[in-house]
Amino acid sequence: MIKKWFWIGLTGVFLLSLTLRFWGLGRFNTFVFDEVYYATFGNDYLTHVPFFDGHPPLGKLIIGLGIWLSSHLPFWKNEVNGFAGSLLSPINYRWINAFSGSFIPLIVAGIAYQLSYRRSFALLAGLFTACDGIFIVESRYALINQYIVIFGLLGQWFLLLALAHQRQQRRFWLIISGIALGASVATKWNGLCYLLGTYLIWIVAWAKHIATNKFSARPPKDGVSIMSGRNLQSPLQNLTQLNIFQVLFYLGVIPVVTYAIIWIPHLQLDTRYDFVEVHKQILWFHERLGGNGSKVHPYCSAWYTWPLMIRPMAYFYGTTSSIKDPLPVMGPPLPSGTGKVVYDVHAMGNPILWWFGLFALVFLVGMLVSQFVIPLIKQKRFSAPTVLSVDTWIALYLVVLYAANILPWVTVTRCVFIYHYMTGVVFAFLAIAWLVDQCLRSYYKEFRFFGVTTIFLILFALVFWLPIYLGLPLSQESYEQRIMWLGIKTWI
Repeated sequence: MIKKWFWIGLTGVFLLSLTLRFWGLGRFNTFVFDEVYYATFGNDYLTHVPFFDGHPPLGKLIIGLGIWLSSHLPFWKNEVNGFAGSLLSPINYRWINAFSGSFIPLIVAGIAYQLSYRRSFALLAGLFTACDGIFIVESRYALINQYIVIFGLLGQWFLLLALAHQRQQRRFWLIISGIALGASVATKWNGLCYLLGTYLIWIVAWAKHIATNKFSARPPKDGVSIMSGRNLQSPLQNLTQLNIFQVLFYLGVIPVVTYAIIWIPHLQLDTRYDFVEVHKQILWFHERLGGNGSKVHPYCSAWYTWPLMIRPMAYFYGTTSSIKDPLPVMGPPLPSGTGKVVYDVHAMGNPILWWFGLFALVFLVGMLVSQFVIPLIKQKRFSAPTVLSVDTWIALYLVVLYAANILPWVTVTRCVFIYHYMTGVVFAFLAIAWLVDQCLRSYYKEFRFFGVTTIFLILFALVFWLPIYLGLPLSQESYEQRIMWLGIKTWI
């Protein structure tokens, strides 16, 4: 793909992402799902009202910044409500999320490009991410889950840029990588999974380096330039240029310091707890949330149900008797049978994208097993190429980062929800983008047909489920077609 069309394509992906987030952003002049907490908390920072929340402060601080910035604008003042403690338009507390969430596909595209230097792979990764439903929904309301992903992915992207450079430039990118990873944790603690994945891929690289030195007759060619001419290689091969002290400082101390600094405005507002005590309170808050079952919350979903999207969440549901009627945002719902028009916002992914992404991850695991595990079993000793191919590095990276973002949830006993999968599912998007890119490059027309068909199916799924991502009016029949697709009743 030539550079011109790559940038045109990325611009189109960004405009699609931006449009899907701002289209009808003020449709519901009320709180949607956890806006009851986060929009209120964001406004509390501006009105100096102390509060306690079970998560670190960064996401609410950003929402508060959005409210403050929009209060100086002459528009977004037609429909207002006082639910957050001040007279605000719903767009006042939503717009900054919609704007920042629009960049997620570009960040994913940046990671894909930095992993491979293949523009087609990067463009597909950005396009697929822009087509996902749960990211659209989370970006359209005053919620904080997307900020874990934004800062976590920025940390990964900056790390890859650091590995592609040397000396001062490397130090610069490592510093801002550490800052971004610390900011991810300062949104919610599960941002630690991005740090865990970073440590694990570094350990994997060193394990490969040591094993190759031990079992290979030739020394590995780690540390070669990856920016010279067309002979490009993955920057991940330079992970072994980072020693343990660099990792501890740039990806340990800096994230911790960043995390601590972000707490300062909150601790100045709410003086009931100091830094240590507030963390004890947060830990206690999560411990008392109870078990992970429908008796605790109707939308509790165990971690192993997330990849198959067995239990998505309804964030908003309302009905009117006619499409011309205003949506009742206060008071009781309409009597049964009289609501002919349905407005539903469902936090669910693009089914085709999620399921095909899971398939692509399994394919990558199989590829790694065939390269490392099977030779080990047959030869009864470790045997690996002296220099791994770009695609092998990509497979290692995506599998390790995906596992790091989902396996910690195995030990969690509290009620968890499908939106906790957002930190990991982006690596499934990268996996299916890689697989489709390989198919489109294939000599065999059957593989090219699979690649093209996958793209169209993902785009079709976006269009089909778009009404329940955006809360568009639907007839009862159309609503049931989407929410009970193929007879799946667990989506309700």
